[in-house]
Amino acid sequence: MKLFLSERAPNPVRVEIFLREKGVKVNAETIDIMKEEAKADAFVQMNPMKRVPVLLLDNGTVISESVAICRYFEVLNPEPALMGRTAEEQAVIEMWNRRAELNLFLPITHVFRHAHPAMAHLEVPQIEAWSEANRPKVDEAMAIFDEQLTTHDYVAGDTFTIADITAYVAINFCKPARIEVPERFVHLNRWAERLRERPSIKG
Repeated sequence: MKLFLSERAPNPVRVEIFLREKGVKVNAETIDIMKEEAKADAFVQMNPMKRVPVLLLDNGTVISESVAICRYFEVLNPEPALMGRTAEEQAVIEMWNRRAELNLFLPITHVFRHAHPAMAHLEVPQIEAWSEANRPKVDEAMAIFDEQLTTHDYVAGDTFTIADITAYVAINFCKPARIEVPERFVHLNRWAERLRERPSIKG
């Protein structure tokens, strides 16, 4: 089994945090996306989406997409449960994880990929106006998560889950994307500071 990652890229970081929470170690190989190694023929044969992370199983099965990889390890290592136990827990966690992915993380990546000079050769065409159009979406999503965290210790309730991992990685990616996390989002900022002290996140 081998896990293909890329240093500092947010999606691989999501999987790495998940695995550390589980106490699972997997042989890893680094793919340099800035050098376009994800576009090499051998890698494209594994993942035609040309993205990391990718998990290659011993039997040759390839699993890409962060949540799919996490789901695989959740089934094999059910404790601690990061995707819920009951039908209700699983649905609520999935709901908040999707909100974190689609409404928070994705707009932040659009801001980064369509404005940062280092991404110009990877994001073709790079459209600065699309970067700016996504900034208000980020602020709107932050407000929703801040409100959720006024009455809950974690994003999907009272326990740490994959939804926290996704939301945290999104918030942490604001720095390279040159997005400020407003001080008025007191609960969101407090939650992020608390998560930074988790061993799985500190590395």
